[in-house]
Amino acid sequence: MPEFRIDGVSLTGKAVQGVISVESMKHAKERAKQMARDRKFKISGIHARSTFIYRVKKGTEKPVDGEQKAFTKQEVIDALSKMGYTVVYVRKRLFETGGKVPEIEVVSFVRVSADLIRQKLPFNDMMAMLINDIQNKNLREAIRDINQELKQGKDSERAFQKHEKALGKFAAHMLGLASKSGNMGEIFESTAKFLERNAQFKKDLKSALIMPVVTLVILFGAVGYYVAYIFPATAKLFQKFKMELPPMTTATLKLSDFITTNIVWIMLIIIIPVVAFARFATTVRGRYLIDKYLWKVPAIGDLMHKMSIEIFCRVFYALYSGSGENIEVIKMAAEACGNKYMEAQIKTIALPMMVEKGSGITEAFEATGVFTKTALSRFHSGAETGTVKNTALQLAEYYEKETGYRMRNAIDMIQLVISMIIMVVLTGLTLVSSETATIKPKAPGSGWLHFFNFYL
Repeated sequence: MPEFRIDGVSLTGKAVQGVISVESMKHAKERAKQMARDRKFKISGIHARSTFIYRVKKGTEKPVDGEQKAFTKQEVIDALSKMGYTVVYVRKRLFETGGKVPEIEVVSFVRVSADLIRQKLPFNDMMAMLINDIQNKNLREAIRDINQELKQGKDSERAFQKHEKALGKFAAHMLGLASKSGNMGEIFESTAKFLERNAQFKKDLKSALIMPVVTLVILFGAVGYYVAYIFPATAKLFQKFKMELPPMTTATLKLSDFITTNIVWIMLIIIIPVVAFARFATTVRGRYLIDKYLWKVPAIGDLMHKMSIEIFCRVFYALYSGSGENIEVIKMAAEACGNKYMEAQIKTIALPMMVEKGSGITEAFEATGVFTKTALSRFHSGAETGTVKNTALQLAEYYEKETGYRMRNAIDMIQLVISMIIMVVLTGLTLVSSETATIKPKAPGSGWLHFFNFYL
């Protein structure tokens, strides 16, 4: 998350300075105004932490180029001057390169980190090794910045969460917790497992949905072009010679005329709902409703449901301590599950029941209506025996195996359905096209004579 420094002057003339992390300059200004009212000072400036490019030299040595993150240009100049360099220039980078890192890069970083921690490599040495070997520039800069802040003794959770845009919200939060916990290796391992599982699931889901959708779009596009332009050229030729057209040919010709006459309206009817749905899906309410009814989609819905429970259980296992501080753990697991409906149900039903009414974990989870009977049964057994943490891991492993197996079956089923649709469409085209072979002229000889004269 971007950082902003607030400069100000108190009522006694003393300089005031503070750093906040918010989403944008707009939010920074709002927060600064609130802080100024509460702490009674006047704002003199708000500066975003940016990347500055510099060139320096020392004596007769060759100039050195580099870059440094800072809140102001003067900060960089002062720091370089203290190191004995003569500053040639310092300028702010016009375009920040930081951004979302490809998921595979984050997965690789976390997996290698987990393996190195398991081998008992010191954390500082591990970070230094990874900084040198990471190829993605955005990820490398994020890890370097995190490592520098950790060396300065800053809070690890805050250091990682500053880079949640690059690492992802879940990974940034988990790794930040791991760095100051007593079970770093376990949390890194669970995070790596989650990210690998999530990446594999997305890959499988894309192979199950994207190719069939693309195939259908191309197929119906080709059929539409055939019906609207190619078929009418032949059918109207027969009409020109007053030949009686068969039923399917007549119906197809009417459909063609309707499409070509109303092509603009047809395109609007198709495009407007798609665009409206896409915009709606980006809203909080839209995401909530889509995730709510997604579980009811045949074949894929049940997989998505169990995948969300698996992720919840895996995060719950990684953070659960068995103490009374696990409300935040359940909240974090809900946010990580990837389903806004499930997240909302847990936050608005389960957590209030546990905090305000003192309900047990099984009773609270059952009231949400988002957990399967199997999951509730296992959590009930775990609560009775005091093994809730291990129960969560067992559920995660169980649903990982089940969803993996059922995903392969779902992909096969979807491919079969697509093949059937293609077969039906091609069969219909073949029947309509071959029907033209049965067309005969009304008056024997005259119709065909004119037909041949047309071509001669």
